[in-house]
Amino acid sequence: MPLLIALQFLTRLPVRLPRLPTPEESGRSLLWYPLVGLLLGAALLLGHWLLNGVSIGLQAALLLTLWVWLSGGLHLDGLADTADAWVGGYGDRERTLAIMKDPTCGPIGVISLVLLLLLKLTALVALLQAGQWGALLLAPWLGRWVLPLLLFSTPYVRPGGLGQVLAEHMPRRSLPLLLGIHALAMLLFGWTGLLVLVVALLVLLVVRHYLCQRLGGTTGDTAGALVELVETAVLVSCAVV
Repeated sequence: MPLLIALQFLTRLPVRLPRLPTPEESGRSLLWYPLVGLLLGAALLLGHWLLNGVSIGLQAALLLTLWVWLSGGLHLDGLADTADAWVGGYGDRERTLAIMKDPTCGPIGVISLVLLLLLKLTALVALLQAGQWGALLLAPWLGRWVLPLLLFSTPYVRPGGLGQVLAEHMPRRSLPLLLGIHALAMLLFGWTGLLVLVVALLVLLVVRHYLCQRLGGTTGDTAGALVELVETAVLVSCAVV
């Protein structure tokens, strides 16, 4: 049940829950987030293999489209809301939270989405040209590895909703162990695995610092924004190095 919850929430796969989940099952779904990221990465690798022979630029665009479709744009929506709120909030906590809750997307949110997708696209082109297929697996994997780590280490400040249920009912004893196992598995990629782990943790520390400074913690939108920032940072760092 927790795996089905994670798949339903983080992807557009046609997953139906047999019943309403309990709060404890929702909390335990965090244990499966990294695996869902790994599955998304595997789907991108499969797409890369199927598109063999297609021009690099078109292949990168198609893979990015597949990436966005598989995730349902969930985290992109969080990024747009966070960007709008961060600029429009003028440093005020309550104003920032209020703007973040507004479903409309303002100009700052649109600009943030365009720039982030542009970075992802150009990084994918560079990586595909260099034959660095491992980044296709590592980026979505790390994005969903860092998400439960943020919720584990940061207060959740938006009352109500799924985020609060996850934060209150997460398995705090087993979650660090599982995240550690995934981190060790990433190190099988050698220096690249170590690099992207360090990059993801640095992005987490910076984002968490500003979230705690402005809001006193995280929300669902800011957690989604972190996923996108980590994925982009991983792709760019692999392409640059």
